[in-house]
Amino acid sequence: MAERRSPLADLAERMAAVAGGDSGLALRELPFLAQLNVRADLDDTLLAHALAAALGCALPTEPNTVATGSGERRVLWLGPDEWLVVAPAGEEPALERELRAAMAGRFGAVTDVSANRTTLELAGARVREVLMTGCALDLHPRAFGPGRCAQTTLARAQAIVERSGADAFRLYVRPSFAGYVVTWLLDAIAGLGVAEPDAQPVEPAPA
Repeated sequence: MAERRSPLADLAERMAAVAGGDSGLALRELPFLAQLNVRADLDDTLLAHALAAALGCALPTEPNTVATGSGERRVLWLGPDEWLVVAPAGEEPALERELRAAMAGRFGAVTDVSANRTTLELAGARVREVLMTGCALDLHPRAFGPGRCAQTTLARAQAIVERSGADAFRLYVRPSFAGYVVTWLLDAIAGLGVAEPDAQPVEPAPA
C-alpha cells in the first residue's frame, strides 16, 4: 500500500526552515487531523447533553468560539446549528461512531470531512502582523483572542482561522489551496522587517 502523503509534503522543508530564520515565527502542517462536521438542534437538551458527554465538553453556543474537550478534541462554532469537531489523526471512525450514538435517532447529522481541509499552525511574536496582510479579520487580542475562530478568506483563499494561543493560530484550508496559502505565508514572512510589530517609531534627537 502506498504511503499516505500530506498535501504539503513538498513544502515541509521550506516551512521547517522558517523556524531558523530571523522572524521568530514557526510554520508547520498538522496533517490528517480528524475533522467531523456536526449539525444539531441544541434546543433538544437531551441531545445537547449526550453530545457533550461524547466530546468531553458542551458544544459552544457563542458565535465564533472554540471549546476544548477530552483527548485533545476541539469544537469550533461555525453557525447556530453547525460545528467542526477536530481531533488527533486516526480518530475519525471512533469519533463518528460516538457522535452518531449520542444522537440516537434524534434530529442531526455527523459527516466526516477530514479530507476537506488540511491544517497549518503558525506561531510566534509576529504572527498577527503576517496574517493581517492577507486577512480582513480584526486579529487584535481584544477582538480575537485565544479560543476564537472564524470562517474568512486568507489571501483570497477560503479558510477557518482559529486563535489557538496568545501567539499561535491554526488555519484550516482546502488541500487544493494549501500550497498557495503556504507560499503566500512564506513570502509574507520573508517580507518582515527587523522591527518588532508593535514597536513605536523612534523620534529623531533634537539638533
